[in-house]
Amino acid sequence: MTVNFPADETGDVLRAMQADGDDLSVVRDIDFSLLFDNEDSAKAFCVIFAEKGYEVDYGPWEIDHDNLADLNFGKWNVQVVHHMVPDHAAITAFEEELQEAATPLSGRNDGWGCFQVEAN
Repeated sequence: MTVNFPADETGDVLRAMQADGDDLSVVRDIDFSLLFDNEDSAKAFCVIFAEKGYEVDYGPWEIDHDNLADLNFGKWNVQVVHHMVPDHAAITAFEEELQEAATPLSGRNDGWGCFQVEAN
């Protein structure tokens, strides 16, 4: 079944996954990344989502040399793993929840990704 997605970044990723034969109805781990200015903020954010039961990890941010606009932001990367169906509304809602918690800690969303699940 082909699903139409909104014309935004998440919709673009889901459209590409669908075109590549991904079965978007299958639950899987989706990794959400966030960037923070300092280690203390990254740790504080991790505590919030670990207490909610999510798998979280953080470490020094590896610079993406293809996106030099980000060089002035984020020295620490946090990854939150959410076991879910790659659904546009659910991903968007979770990114909003992440951003709401990250904003007071001077953090920001930096995208999401997951492994492909082949359609049968």
